Amino acid sequence: MCARKGGAELASAALETDVVVVGAGLAGLACARELERAGLAAAVLEARDRVGGRILGREIAPDTVVELGAQWVGPGQDRVLALAAELGVDTYPTYRKGMRLFEHGDKVTRYRGTIPRLNPLVLAEVQAALWRIDRLARRVPCEAPWEAPRAHRLDAETAASWIRRSVRSATARKLLALAVEAVWACEPEDLSFLHMLFYVRSAGGFERLLETEGGAQERRFVGGSQLLPHRLAAELASPPVLRSPVRRIEWGDDRVTVIADRARFRARRCVVALPPPLACRIEYDPPLPALRDQLAQRTPLGTVIKCMAVYDEPFWRDEGLSGEATSTVGPVGVTFDNSPPQGRPGVLLGFLEGRAARTLAGATVAQRREAVLACFARLFGPRAARPRDFVEHSWADDPWSRGCYGCHFTPGTWTAYGSAWRRPVGPIHWAGAEYATRWNGYMDGAVRSAEETARTLAAELAG
Repeated sequence: MCARKGGAELASAALETDVVVVGAGLAGLACARELERAGLAAAVLEARDRVGGRILGREIAPDTVVELGAQWVGPGQDRVLALAAELGVDTYPTYRKGMRLFEHGDKVTRYRGTIPRLNPLVLAEVQAALWRIDRLARRVPCEAPWEAPRAHRLDAETAASWIRRSVRSATARKLLALAVEAVWACEPEDLSFLHMLFYVRSAGGFERLLETEGGAQERRFVGGSQLLPHRLAAELASPPVLRSPVRRIEWGDDRVTVIADRARFRARRCVVALPPPLACRIEYDPPLPALRDQLAQRTPLGTVIKCMAVYDEPFWRDEGLSGEATSTVGPVGVTFDNSPPQGRPGVLLGFLEGRAARTLAGATVAQRREAVLACFARLFGPRAARPRDFVEHSWADDPWSRGCYGCHFTPGTWTAYGSAWRRPVGPIHWAGAEYATRWNGYMDGAVRSAEETARTLAAELAG
């Protein structure tokens, strides 16, 4: 992955290959596979001691894995689903039978559908806001968001300022803020409204981002999503070089030298399959163009801590609950039933996102556990306070991720720097979920971007 100052002594002997891929996440591995299928030699370098990037599994019982990173797929995510089928990885539906819960103030209510039962006027406001966002998003070209009608005005506005201007009810505003936190793992004031519209357009609608049935959270992978990178890596002719962060990339018109801790490669092309803020930590010689570097400085990763409580059984199901909950009280904003396909053990998944994750990032694991379980107990009763196990992962603390789920563009970034977004720099190309024009930020987007980049390189290097 990306470089940090210091580290092991750099390798000295340069090996020759056609393409060097920096990063063994889903995008890097999928790109390398497609390059090999096109008859090119590809070398993959990875900073971690594992493949998968922001896909990470944890065994909680024999042959039972929960996902500490990316996990869901849904309708329209055709490329990652096709890849899973090729790799022999099946899917199963996210558990959603029963009622959902909504905590607001000191009251917990049950409901069905996407939006909690509210005052009819509040409900109408939320639905109208979602409709307006979808309508505006349809006017944003995913290949060039900066060319949208009134792009500068939309990019100068934050999601927070649009919500304040467009929604009168405090409850409706809070629900929309929770939706922003759930999707982007940041606060509405962090996010360019134009980026919000682009992201919604890339997924085909706001409800597809939020919903389980028919949405981005509809299905999970049997055996865990980490099977995808593991099996991709096993198919490569040359295994990824692990524990080898890339420190420096030297490039000219048609050649590139990639220098990592345990390897040095000379190649005709390089694919940096990292989020922009991590890619810019690598030293480039000559330096990247100013617009490209400035873009990377303005696209931060979200802040999220993924927490799971493990129980002998999913007791909430017997009480007619789906395990899905939304809370305006927090610190957990959104909760899911994350139990394995066989139904046992029972697992409640809670996300600490945006401000809540920032606040608790400095706490101990014990303190975060206490805060999360207190929230679960308010929602699901006293049994939720007594799990047999508790697992978490703070992605902002991960040295080779520094955040999750993906990057968000800050106000003004698309219109000032967007033209540098996907543009190659000499022999250096980019790939990953952050570069996708469809399902940006998702596993499907990572696969789409990787395959597109590999096709481009295969055409350039043909013959």
